[in-house]
Amino acid sequence: MKKIVLLGSGELGKEFVIAAQRLGQYVIAVDSYENAPAMQVAQEFEVINMLDGDALDKVIAKHNPDFIVPEIEAIRTERFYDYEKQGIHVVPSAKAANFTMNRKAIRDLAAKDLGLKTANYRYATTAEELEKAVAEVGTPCVVKPLMSSSGKGQSTIKTDADIQKAWKYAVEGSRGDVIEVIVEAFVNFNSEITLLTVTQNNASTLFCPPIGHRQERGDYQESWQPAHISTAQLKEAQEMAAKVTEALGGAGLFGVEFFLADDGVYFSELSPRPHDTGMVTLANTQNFNEFELHLRAILSLPIEEITLERNGASAVILASENSENPTFTGIEAVAGKSKTDLRLFGKPTSRPYRRMGVVLTYDAIETPIEEIVERAKETAKRIQVNA
Repeated sequence: MKKIVLLGSGELGKEFVIAAQRLGQYVIAVDSYENAPAMQVAQEFEVINMLDGDALDKVIAKHNPDFIVPEIEAIRTERFYDYEKQGIHVVPSAKAANFTMNRKAIRDLAAKDLGLKTANYRYATTAEELEKAVAEVGTPCVVKPLMSSSGKGQSTIKTDADIQKAWKYAVEGSRGDVIEVIVEAFVNFNSEITLLTVTQNNASTLFCPPIGHRQERGDYQESWQPAHISTAQLKEAQEMAAKVTEALGGAGLFGVEFFLADDGVYFSELSPRPHDTGMVTLANTQNFNEFELHLRAILSLPIEEITLERNGASAVILASENSENPTFTGIEAVAGKSKTDLRLFGKPTSRPYRRMGVVLTYDAIETPIEEIVERAKETAKRIQVNA
């Protein structure tokens, strides 16, 4: 049995802990508030501000884990290098976690060091610099905080009149203490995919069947597996994912995002951990879901292959108002539907657009994926989150 400190205890962390418990591991879930989803299934928990390096050091010293598994961006990741020197395994590696917690580091690695195809981009640390960056990349363009999650602080600039509003929104949505944004030229893409990529210790890199997704407010609303993609585009995406994950090092599952456009495949972003769009794998679309794959790679358990078992889709259940005690209606209607499942995350509070659960639908591989997605989307609407 290995001891794992999980930094960040949301819904993705919860599913990771469940996978870890099934293989007899010991998990300490850490987050900034009590009763976070992963804390509900872990053996122990700690409540700290993970941007406080001293508090983070104390938790690591107290538990002396075998593995540190980051689940969110807002962590004092530079401390990870010290933990690795102490013999603690940071997942996938200290370099991977440190680079990918900040969009600047991972974008420069991909575009400048590895030569991957990306959107034209600039950085800005003030509203004035943002104006200059917008002038250089052109409009429309997308503005994102260097540190954020679930689309927070992300907006599209269509005219110069949008710049000040975009800056204010990005600063408000930024996580951590980095006040800087990335400005990306708009890519005229046809679709976007997540390519879950599994790196292994002393074994080959594996790829999950590609996952398609639709976003609103910078956050995914539905995801489906498999996504429509040509053989040539899939090969191009896999080659890029292999390059960037090899450069970052370590073993684990990475969520690598791409735009599919008429002129090729564009690298977009990367997460060194299970991805929210990958919750579709909870519909048993694969022989192992993304959380099981992450754990097995971490523990150096050999993964021979990843196979598509059936087509599936996920659709998010969103809250519409603030509540200190959210409840749900419509669960019975959803539970009675065939080839349908759901997960409620157990978040103790709600706010507008907060993700509170997910509906999962599935069918045979021969079934058109569009039908399965529509069923997930319509079913998710039946569940209401009440204050």
